[in-house]
Amino acid sequence: MTPALGWTASLILLITIVYQSRQQLRRDGDGASPWLFLGQGSANALFVIYAGLLGDPVFVVTNALLLAASVYGVVLCARRRGGVGELADAAVDELKSAG
Repeated sequence: MTPALGWTASLILLITIVYQSRQQLRRDGDGASPWLFLGQGSANALFVIYAGLLGDPVFVVTNALLLAASVYGVVLCARRRGGVGELADAAVDELKSAG
């Protein structure tokens, strides 16, 4: 029962994150911050390592799929902004305007 609970929670989380990311990109277009996906991806990469060290397959798979969702978000963001270079420029501009 416990693994099924973990896998169910994982599925709900993945569906929610992917759906919300797609909605944000559709609604905001260029307004979707690349930092959302870059931050999420960085955290998920670290969680994959952490979960692997703990030996927890639910969290390894969940975070690996969330990492893939982050990469998907970065790709969509880059396409909307005209390429990776434009996306990087937008991320730097956001940092400059926040400071």
